[in-house]
Amino acid sequence: MAYVPGEHSPASDPVDTHCPYCSLQCGMALRPVAPDGGPVGVEVVERTAFPVNRGALCGKGRTAPAVLSSRVRLTEPLVRRPDSGRLEPATWEEALDRIAEGLAATGRAYGRDAVGVFGGGGLTNEKAYALGKFARVVLGTSQIDYNGRFCMSSAAAAHQRAFGLDRGLPFPLADVARTGCVVLVGSNLAETMPPALRHLTELKEAGGRLIVVDPRRTRTAEQADLHLAPRPGTDLALALGLLHLVVAEGRVDEEFVERRTSGWPEARAAAMAHWPELVERITGVPVPELRKAVTMFCGAENSMVLTARGPEQQSKGTDTVGAWINLCLATGRAGRPLSGYGCLTGQGNGQGGREHGQKADQLPGYRKLDDSAARAHVAAVWGVEPDALPGPGRSAYELLDALGRDVRALLLMGSNPLVSAPRAAHVESRLRSLDFLAVADVVLSETAALADVVLPVAQWAEETGTMTNLEGRVVLRRAALTPPPGVRTDLQVLGGLAARLGWEKGFPADAEEVFEELRRASAGGPADYSGITYRRIAEEDGVFWPCPERTERTERMEGAMGAEGTEADGSEGAGRADSVDAERADPDGAKGTGSGGAGRAGGPHPGTPRLFLDRFATDDGRARFAPVGHRPAAEEPDAEYPVLLTTGRVLAQYQSGAQTRRVAELNEAAPGPYVQLHPRLAERLGAVEGAPIAVVSRRGRAVAPARISRDIRPDTVFMPFHWAGPGRANTVTNPALDPVSRMPEFKVCAVRLELSEG
Repeated sequence: MAYVPGEHSPASDPVDTHCPYCSLQCGMALRPVAPDGGPVGVEVVERTAFPVNRGALCGKGRTAPAVLSSRVRLTEPLVRRPDSGRLEPATWEEALDRIAEGLAATGRAYGRDAVGVFGGGGLTNEKAYALGKFARVVLGTSQIDYNGRFCMSSAAAAHQRAFGLDRGLPFPLADVARTGCVVLVGSNLAETMPPALRHLTELKEAGGRLIVVDPRRTRTAEQADLHLAPRPGTDLALALGLLHLVVAEGRVDEEFVERRTSGWPEARAAAMAHWPELVERITGVPVPELRKAVTMFCGAENSMVLTARGPEQQSKGTDTVGAWINLCLATGRAGRPLSGYGCLTGQGNGQGGREHGQKADQLPGYRKLDDSAARAHVAAVWGVEPDALPGPGRSAYELLDALGRDVRALLLMGSNPLVSAPRAAHVESRLRSLDFLAVADVVLSETAALADVVLPVAQWAEETGTMTNLEGRVVLRRAALTPPPGVRTDLQVLGGLAARLGWEKGFPADAEEVFEELRRASAGGPADYSGITYRRIAEEDGVFWPCPERTERTERMEGAMGAEGTEADGSEGAGRADSVDAERADPDGAKGTGSGGAGRAGGPHPGTPRLFLDRFATDDGRARFAPVGHRPAAEEPDAEYPVLLTTGRVLAQYQSGAQTRRVAELNEAAPGPYVQLHPRLAERLGAVEGAPIAVVSRRGRAVAPARISRDIRPDTVFMPFHWAGPGRANTVTNPALDPVSRMPEFKVCAVRLELSEG
C-alpha cells in the first residue's frame, strides 16, 4: 500500500521501522516510491530479519501508510470559535496560547487537580515519559492516567502480586512455538495479532498442543486441539476447577512449590472448594473437558498459559489472572525455560506506556509514586523537590467520570475515549461538560470533534521514538518522512506548552535526548532502561528490559559473584536469565541475549529476554500464590436483561477505529458493527440475518445488524467495539471496576435484545 504525501521528503533508501498498531510491533521497512512520476511517497515492504513477525504483516500493517494522507488526517490546528461554535483553522501560536491559558486558568480557579491529562497506549516511550513529567512538574496535577488501564491492567496487577514484576511476556514470543502445551485464555490471536499465529502453528507442527478458552468459536479456537467455551465472566471458576483437578490427580510439583513459592496452603484450600461438577455448573464446561485440559497441560514437559482481554477485562480480572498463575506455579510451569505465564498486551506500547509515568500511580522505571525513594530519584532527574511531586491520582474511568465536576479541564493525547471507554454515552456527556478540552491527535476522532482546541501531530512514519512490545523488547521506530507543513510532533507540543507555562527547559523536541533522560530516570527501577541506547536497539533488533547500565560498581559486584551471581538489591537478579544453553537463551537470534543472564563483566548488560529463571522479583525471591475464589460478575442476567454481552476486536479494525476506519481496504473488509448471536437465540427473538437488532443494557442501547452463527454460546451475544454512532458497543458495557487494577468490566454485562427498525 503506497501513500503519496505531496510535499513530504522521504529518505532515499528503505527505512527499517515498526508497524503503528498492536503490541507485536512487527518489523517493516518503508521504501520511497514515486508512482507515475508523481510526488514521492512510501510503501511498506517486508523486513524478514525481525524475529517477532519475520516479515509477515496483517492488513492493518500493510495499509498503514494510507492514514498518512492529507485527505484523512489533520494538517492544521483547529480552535472552536465562540461566535460560530465551530472548530476552525488557527495558527499554532494561537492554539498553544489557548491551551496554556485554558489549563492555567483552570488551575488558578479550582486548584491544580482540577486539570487532568489523559494519555494513550500508542504513545512512544519518550512521549509517555514527557507527558507524565509535564503533568506532574508543569501542571502539578495528580490527575493523569491513560487508556492502557483498559488494556492489561488486571494482568499487570496479578503479575506484580505473584512475581513482584510486571512484563507482558517474561520470555520471547519465539518460545511459544517450542513449548509443549499452550493454554490461550480469552484471545482471538488470529484476528487481533495475525502474524503471531505462526508461533501457534509451529507449536502444533512440532507436536505441541493448543487449548483455547473462549465463549466463541473464533478463528483461533478453530486451530485448537481443545476448545473450552465457558460462560462469560466465569474464567476464574474455570481456572480454579483445573487447579482442583491438578491437586486431586496428584499432579502438583511439590518440590518446585516448596523451593520457589509461598502461600500454597491457602491457594490450595481455595481451589479445593471448586470441585469439577460445581465448576461445570458455573462455567458450562463439561467435566470430561476439564479433565482433558489438565491431562494435556500437565502431560507436556513444558507448558504455558497466555491470557488476553477476555479474563482481564472483568471486575475480578486480577483474581482471575491470579488463578491462572496459580495453575502454572502449582505444576512447576514457571521460572524455567519454555514454561510460564504471560499476557498478550494489546496496544502498541501498552507495556512501555505504563512503565514511564502516564499511569496514575507510577513514575518512570515502573517506580511507585508513593515510594519516597522513588520520588527522590525521579525528582533529582527532573530538578525538582520530591515534595513538589503530586501523589497518585484517579484511574482512567474514574478520571473520565470526574470530568466537568472535580476535573474541569483536560489535555488528551492519543486516545478516543468517546468510543473506547465503558458506559460511553456517560463519558461523552462528561467530556461535553468540561470547561476546557484540548486534544492532540493525527485525525479528527470523535473525541477530538468535541474539543476547544485540536492539534495536528505527527505519525509513526514521521517521527523517531521507542516502543516496548509484548515481550518487553524495546524497539526503535524511525522517521521515514518529514511531517507535512502545519503538523508538529507531540514532543514539540509539550515543549511549546511547557515554555508558555514557565518551563523553558526540560522538554526537548528531540526524541533521543528525551530517551537519554528516561534512561537516567529509570535507572535502578524495576523497568530499568539505563543500559539501552538507540544504537544498541538498532544493532540488536531490540533490547529486552531490565537492562541496567554497567558501572564500575556493578562490574566489581559481578566479578565477586561470578556470572551466576545475583544483585543483592534485585536490580538484575530478579529478572535475569538463568544459565541455560545459548540456543535456549537466544532462540530468535537477537544479539546480546546470550546464556549468561546478567552477562559477563567488562561489557554492556545483554538485556533480559527471560525473567525469573533463578528467582522471582519479590523480596524473598519466591513467587506468591493468590488465595482466590470465584464470585459472580458485577451484573448477572435477570428477567429484564436475560442475555450476556461480550465484546472484542475484528481482523480489519483496531481499537476505537479512529485510524483504521479511514482506510478504504479495511472498511471494505469490516464496514461496520454487528451483533453475533446463536440460531436458537435468534429464533426465540425472531431475528433474521442482517436485520437490525438492538442490544439494551441498564446504561444504553446499541443497534447493529444481526449475524447469526453457531460459533457462539446460546446465552451470549458478541459485538465488536470499533465504531461510534448507534452501533457503539461501549454504550452498553459496564464500568464496574476491579478493586485492585481498576479495570472496567468490558467483557461481561447483562442485556436484552430487541428487534429494531434501525
